[in-house]
Amino acid sequence: RCCCVGSALLALMLSAILLAPCTAFHALPGLHCPALGHMMRPHHVLYHCAHCGLQEHRSDPRHSKLKRIAPTVGSFFTPLRLADAFREYDAFFHLSRRKYIPPNFAELRHILNIAQIHASAEALRLITFDADGTLYADGHHIEQDNEMIELFVTLMKSNIDVGIVTAAGYPGEASKFESRIQGLLAAFSKYRLPATITNRFHLMGGECNYLLRVNAHSKHLEFVPDEEWMTPEMLAWDDHDIKELLDDAQVQLLEGASRLCMPVQLIRKTRSVGVVPTQPTIYEVLEELAISVQQNLISKLPFCAFNGGNDVFVDVGNKSIGLDALMRHLDCYPFEVLHVGDRFSDTGNDTATRDCCSIVWVANPEETGFFVKMLLKVSCGLCAAHAGATATMHVQACH
Repeated sequence: RCCCVGSALLALMLSAILLAPCTAFHALPGLHCPALGHMMRPHHVLYHCAHCGLQEHRSDPRHSKLKRIAPTVGSFFTPLRLADAFREYDAFFHLSRRKYIPPNFAELRHILNIAQIHASAEALRLITFDADGTLYADGHHIEQDNEMIELFVTLMKSNIDVGIVTAAGYPGEASKFESRIQGLLAAFSKYRLPATITNRFHLMGGECNYLLRVNAHSKHLEFVPDEEWMTPEMLAWDDHDIKELLDDAQVQLLEGASRLCMPVQLIRKTRSVGVVPTQPTIYEVLEELAISVQQNLISKLPFCAFNGGNDVFVDVGNKSIGLDALMRHLDCYPFEVLHVGDRFSDTGNDTATRDCCSIVWVANPEETGFFVKMLLKVSCGLCAAHAGATATMHVQACH
């Protein structure tokens, strides 16, 4: 998926930069990159892709030319100013000055993230985050010194709802969810945030199976009744079908682990089942197991089979279903929502969110902090510009 989507979007992005009106790319000082130039031929084909491809894909994402080039490409819920994003990135990392080395996938990801931040800043109403690997390192929790706490509070005070969408699921045990974000909840109490602010925080657990909110008085987490937020389709999931899905998934996980000679510990919950290696193994073995289950598991219900980095789990539903339900609960449209995560590969559980909103792909919590700070900076700039324009109009009206 990375290579397919990356190469297609890289061609679109760089053709937009090289062939944009006013020769935008030629305006960059010191351009001498044969590696880029070679990738941009033939020019007339890439020109058409750059200027028509993205717009066509936004209008008809299932039948666009871009979809045929890269079948796994997702939807674009906002326009992306890729040339501007490239210039912003290039000003710091001088990509255009390289003679022999073309952009790598991480650089492409950064440029697309910058474009998405600028595109989403003005209309953003809901931003959600994966937990492990995005907000904190795998196996850790949000402690009181986590820099994301201040950023969350700033976002919420800016009238933006903030959510954490995680695979972790503890049915009926809000305290276990609390233990993962204890530092954040402590900050809510420390700052004496009113309910108007804390009501903007949401935690989705088990991919899509549990929604929790902050109690206005105790500042502890509490479950939101299913009837208040689940879609009719989710409420219709039958217990028998859920059991059948998890039984079949358990068999495939154990058989796959045996085939790969990987001893594991089985973990079975109400709406998930997974295996954790009991001896050191390599990432590729977990990838093999996750993809094997994806390819062979058949169910009446939607499910997510994913590599968690240190385990492989199968959950009922997926993050797209959960995020879609949260968006409906908050009456948000896709262009008003942004999901930040670190697992958008074939075996990642963030991948499904591309179907319902825009995304920012990060590699670690440090990148998450960087892009959220950029988002707040861009948002402040837009607010200042809007305020200035409003003041100017007011003065003109008075005269």
